[in-house]
Amino acid sequence: MLKELSNLSVLPTATVRDTIAAIDAGAKQIALVVAADGKLMGTATDGDIRRALLRGLTLETPIAEVMNPKPHTAIVGTDGYDVMSREIPQLIHNVPVIDEAGILLGMYTDEDFIGTAEISTPVVLMAGGKGVRLYPLTKDVPKPMLKIGDMPIIEIILRKLKSQGFKNVLISVNYLGQVIEDHIKDGAWLGLNVTYLHESQPLGTAGALGQLNGKLSEPFIVMNSDLLTNCDFRQVVRFHKKTGAKATLGVREYSFQIPYGVVNIEGTEVESISEKPLHRSMVSAGIYALDPWALSLVPAEEYCDMPTLLDKIKAQGEKVSAFPIHESWLDIGRHDDLNDARNNIEQWLD
Repeated sequence: MLKELSNLSVLPTATVRDTIAAIDAGAKQIALVVAADGKLMGTATDGDIRRALLRGLTLETPIAEVMNPKPHTAIVGTDGYDVMSREIPQLIHNVPVIDEAGILLGMYTDEDFIGTAEISTPVVLMAGGKGVRLYPLTKDVPKPMLKIGDMPIIEIILRKLKSQGFKNVLISVNYLGQVIEDHIKDGAWLGLNVTYLHESQPLGTAGALGQLNGKLSEPFIVMNSDLLTNCDFRQVVRFHKKTGAKATLGVREYSFQIPYGVVNIEGTEVESISEKPLHRSMVSAGIYALDPWALSLVPAEEYCDMPTLLDKIKAQGEKVSAFPIHESWLDIGRHDDLNDARNNIEQWLD
């Protein structure tokens, strides 16, 4: 089936920011870079953009510097089923269709031939924290059960996972965990299979994972249950598998401006002055993908946070990858964050 492509197409001069908007609008995890005469110049996938951001390119970089100039294509008239049967095993999900002159005419996509299948990848939601910074709201209600509009944070997360095809969810609970269990139950009413990891004491952001050692056979997602994001978790899994890492850490750019002129001094001599410089750093987004092997490094029923686990993985000589998250994201750790989420309900409940 040939797709209508106007909302997926951008000019080579479009910025990375513009291209992300096109990818979001097209909902195919790809944008097509097309010249003014209609000739296909290249493609830019979600993964291409994330790798470019890791290389230090910015949202204002022209997409021509990021795109794949030699994408897999199909000549018009070729059988779409045959094309996608060859491409899907190579993890290629969309193939532009062109004529002999290279003019873009359409696109074959895997969804036309295999449908949207359920995903077996397990997702672990860490929901055992006390939420002390949100006290007194969390005195009798665990933080994941605080409401955005009429819906608890954790239910918003679960509905998002369901919409992306995930079905198997484990929730780690401790503080007021029964409140969460009473609301979510086994998840059947959400179309999910939900089970629980019970912490007898606070075990940190990774400690509860020790209960899963030997019980999982495929890579899985771990996510804090106090954050909202429109990140596509399927992309996290694909990225993790493609890089061959034992762990993948979701990261976001955090920037802040120093409100003063920064003076660089050598001895007693002023070398330079930077007026109110802007500093950018990558910070953890509270989203991870792990191979089952990593569970062997988590001590049973002992406190372990996620940075410690990632350090252990690296100490074993294994790879830890970074997955840049450019989508909307909000960590609800403070009252201001909660108010922000409640004042922008439509952003999270779409």
